[in-house]
Amino acid sequence: MRSTEPINWRKSSRSPNNNNCVEVARLGNEAGVRDSKDPDGGHLAVPVPSWHRFIGAVKGGTFDR
Repeated sequence: MRSTEPINWRKSSRSPNNNNCVEVARLGNEAGVRDSKDPDGGHLAVPVPSWHRFIGAVKGGTFDR
């Protein structure tokens, strides 16, 4: 069942205003991730626990080169 609530897509406050960034939104038990350049082009839906692990890995430097 789909919610009729509007989706609140957000991007980093450090992102430029030129729509060239990643946006995220809470979609029930999932985190939605989409490209701001193509907001109607669909989104990825990731379970919230997996999203939290991913963000923790990013913050922890797992993907640093």
